Amino acid sequence: MSDAQENDLINRVITRDIDALAELFSLYRLRLWRVVSFRMDPRLNGRVDPDDVLQESWLAAVQRIDHFLKDASRSIFVWFRLIVSQTLIDIHRRHLGTKKRSASLEFSIDRGWSSSSTSFSMSFHLLGHLTSPSLAAIRAELSEQLKVALVGMNEIDREVLALRHFEELSNRETALVLDISEQAASVRYIRAIGRLKHILTVIPPRNEADD
Repeated sequence: MSDAQENDLINRVITRDIDALAELFSLYRLRLWRVVSFRMDPRLNGRVDPDDVLQESWLAAVQRIDHFLKDASRSIFVWFRLIVSQTLIDIHRRHLGTKKRSASLEFSIDRGWSSSSTSFSMSFHLLGHLTSPSLAAIRAELSEQLKVALVGMNEIDREVLALRHFEELSNRETALVLDISEQAASVRYIRAIGRLKHILTVIPPRNEADD
């Protein structure tokens, strides 16, 4: 989609055109699905489909269309992502219950996902496929190395890593989500990826882990 076409959709959304909002949501749907896949608690697998989360997020976006001009002015995708994140937390609470919910699943509108939630998501997606008995020792060793690396990482660096490496946001989008400069986001990403470089290079790929 060209910039001119996207700008036309934006102008239509400002006039409360829901069809235009739907086109924009569809444009970013794959990227939003990636956010849900990364952040969703594994205990919800088989109970909640990422597409269900996106459908509920879409309905929430429609309800907020009057605030589109103000809230999405800096980045439409970041606005959609915020709605998806808030929807996902509501679904966590609904299915897992307040008392059963891990504190690591907390989400703040101002600060985003908690550091423990981010660490858990990264660990799961990096090591979750190492399930065979033959890989048990490797998983245990890497899990400990990863835990040490994440605990020793600055909280914002850790979130930058999650946004850039796992959610695949651009540097600009990451800076907007965390309310930091683009230069700071870039420096923090390089620093964070450096801390995990060894672990990322020694983790067996999924096809090898399945053997």
